[in-house]
Amino acid sequence: MEKTWFLIQSISDGLLKDLDEGTLRSWLETVLPKVLAFFWSVVLALIIYFVGTKIINLFRRGIKKGLQRHDAEIGVQQFLDGVIKAIGYIVLVLIILRLFGIETTSFAAAIASLGLTIGLALQGSLSNFAGGVLILILKPFVVGDYIVEDTHGNEGTVTEITIFYTKLLTLDNKTVVVPNGVLANASLTNVTNADKRMVNLVFSISYSDDIKEAKKVIRKTVEKIEGRYDDEIKVFVHELGSSSVDIGVRFWVPMNNYWPIRWQTLEDVKYALEAAGLTIPYQQLDIHQK
Repeated sequence: MEKTWFLIQSISDGLLKDLDEGTLRSWLETVLPKVLAFFWSVVLALIIYFVGTKIINLFRRGIKKGLQRHDAEIGVQQFLDGVIKAIGYIVLVLIILRLFGIETTSFAAAIASLGLTIGLALQGSLSNFAGGVLILILKPFVVGDYIVEDTHGNEGTVTEITIFYTKLLTLDNKTVVVPNGVLANASLTNVTNADKRMVNLVFSISYSDDIKEAKKVIRKTVEKIEGRYDDEIKVFVHELGSSSVDIGVRFWVPMNNYWPIRWQTLEDVKYALEAAGLTIPYQQLDIHQK
């Protein structure tokens, strides 16, 4: 018991001696300011992030309204909005890093030292960014156009042109995301670039039918189609097939009414040919057995 009491007394005397010598006080004076400084840096960083995001959003809205007043294309508005957003958040992150004592110069030097690796990693993204700039300058398509990307067969209505990607909305309401680099460096078909489009159809009749009568029936049927342009209707023999004579017909229609008029023409000509006693043949194969 006496030994235990002696040990406790020794520890107490040691602590009191440390306190008297100022060891604990010196430790607190050294560590406590750093902890408080880090705490206030975190609080200030959160405040700067909150305020900074508000400023970025206000600046983006102001730029968007200015572009709208000058009737800028929607694709240009979307692309510049993405660029401003990216630059704004990069600047905001650099400001926050400086609060914690991280110098942006050393940070940039670290990135530069990994330049080759980063360049290879971002090669595709930089290509897509450059592709987006080329799309906005050369304007092979704009938001609202229906395009067909020939390399991979992607097609749809352009709904958005971002920094790196272009979004297409398909006929069955699917969203296809295509890299800008692909669209800038590959061939594509802009279906809706012009105000009018040609309906080009082929109808088959039997070899025993009268070609002139068939052409007359097709022409009269097309003349009754509503919504087409009053341009010349071309009806001609398209091809002499293996089991049919193919009659072609071409005429112009407004771009917005292309598909309804095409569907209506197919239906009307089919009924007209049947009403005139003309045969719409199907492929036949004659087998001779010895």
